[in-house]
Amino acid sequence: MAVWREVRRSGALQLQQSVIAFPDGEAFARAIARIRAAVDQVGGSTLALHGEPVDASDDERLQSAWNEARSDEYGELIAECEKLVAEIDKEFAKQKFTLAELDEEEQSLERLRRWYRELKLRDLFGAPSATTAESQLRESQARLEDFAERVYGALHEH
Repeated sequence: MAVWREVRRSGALQLQQSVIAFPDGEAFARAIARIRAAVDQVGGSTLALHGEPVDASDDERLQSAWNEARSDEYGELIAECEKLVAEIDKEFAKQKFTLAELDEEEQSLERLRRWYRELKLRDLFGAPSATTAESQLRESQARLEDFAERVYGALHEH
């Protein structure tokens, strides 16, 4: 399970069972080292190879698969942003303007920001859903700012 988590966290492209691929780059070299360490911990072994696509169509297929994987991740991020906005809207409806609630929502937004930054680092080929994710993250931030203003306003009323 630890190996699977590390592979998932790295953004690796799963080609077959136990066969993954990354674009060439320093960030991915660190991911390979983390995956190797996780495999070693459970007594397994790894073999890392540096390869090149045979022709342009193979390169296009790899880039397309990489973008599809990033789009899936961006889709998950977008869904989580939508959940945060829905949660904030629920607090508005209940008029629950407390510092504890604001702190919880700020932590959620910070987690989404970190996730987005990590995705952007892996998005080497410009996945189309990146702009939607960025927009949804901005909307989440704006909605949280509105909520923060209401929380601080409610505090000053008391």
